[in-house]
Amino acid sequence: MMDRLLREKIATLLKAAEHQIPVGISNRHVHLSSEDIEKLFGPGYRLQPLKPLHQPGQFAAQECVTVVGPKRSLNNVRVLGPVRPVTQLEISRADCFALGIKAPVRESGSLENAGNALLVGPVGHVELRSQVICAWRHIHMSPKDAERFGVINGQKVKVSSTGERGLVFDQVVVRVRDDFALECHIDTEEANAAGLKNGMQVSLLK
Repeated sequence: MMDRLLREKIATLLKAAEHQIPVGISNRHVHLSSEDIEKLFGPGYRLQPLKPLHQPGQFAAQECVTVVGPKRSLNNVRVLGPVRPVTQLEISRADCFALGIKAPVRESGSLENAGNALLVGPVGHVELRSQVICAWRHIHMSPKDAERFGVINGQKVKVSSTGERGLVFDQVVVRVRDDFALECHIDTEEANAAGLKNGMQVSLLK
């Protein structure tokens, strides 16, 4: 009897583990185009990697900028690499209120009618026009992960966390690409609401 219960418990735990996804918490940051890097840091300037991120080929750079809005500014906003075709600033709802910026919740790269801001670097500044968003929570997956979870690119799913502040996150966008590593991206406000930290696990709800 005990052996059967133990086997059932182990099977339940293994099944649950199949749907576990590590969490990556995104603080405010900016992706820069090569043209804007030169405007902010000087002609021919190249980003200097500080530390690698979980997603292959992506890194936090040593460089930071100041974000200026109608109400106030935010210093030391981290630049993330590599270089992007178009500059994109990602901030939280609280940042929007503090800066006086109206930024919609969008998927990365969806910038139509996005927010405006001013970036200031050591040697110059860049005006962002329809280039500021609050990032839509999403899951990075490889095609193999997507097959294992039974989901497709662009699908919206529910994700749950456990603990004293356990929550269910709805409308989480699945993003599938060959070079993606499995990770659920949420912002600092969402993480604080659920009591989550980097590397903790959430579960995909089927």
